[in-house]
Amino acid sequence: MIKNKKINSVIAVVSACSLMTVGFTSEAASAQPEASLAMSMRDAQQIVKMHRDTLQVTPDTLMVSTKDKIEAEQRQKIEEVERREREAKEKAEREAKEKAEREAAELQSQYQELMASIIFCEAGNQPYEGQVAVGAVIMNRVRSSAYPNSIEAVIYQAGQFGPASTGWLDRVRSSRGYTATAMQAANDALAGANPIGGCLYFDQGGYGMRIGAHYFH
Repeated sequence: MIKNKKINSVIAVVSACSLMTVGFTSEAASAQPEASLAMSMRDAQQIVKMHRDTLQVTPDTLMVSTKDKIEAEQRQKIEEVERREREAKEKAEREAKEKAEREAAELQSQYQELMASIIFCEAGNQPYEGQVAVGAVIMNRVRSSAYPNSIEAVIYQAGQFGPASTGWLDRVRSSRGYTATAMQAANDALAGANPIGGCLYFDQGGYGMRIGAHYFH
């Protein structure tokens, strides 16, 4: 459609030029030399050539422009999809990390309260070093292959800690009846404080390293 319109335009221009040339030569043939007529014909030929070149270049130019536009739009869509996927992945990773950190913090808090409770039950009336020492015994057992490998399993192992078997430990845990000193001793023991070396046992009236009323061996 565009090409036909441009051809019609060229024909119209050529026709106009021809009429002008004919009119000019008929009215003033005696006053104009043949060179002027030849120049007018050359001008008309240049106009035709200019429009012919336009007809040859414009469709290709339009095609290239349209192709570039389509490719640019496709690249933009791809980049948008990639951006959304990247943001979704980063969000999922961030949420997973935050969840893991919350769970770790909750688990650590549970360990602290359990340790503080057993320390209070076993050594609440003992010096601070003795309270830390009870926590250190529990941590030594967790690291020993002869005992369970978790704090809760060590404390609730049958026949090991009296307060765990009588229910006293659970009552202290549920009511948070431990003291601030017992909680501090628990935190220190969990952090690695150990005044009794590799001892796995403690009792009263026995043998070994004495701290307060307890002997550690």
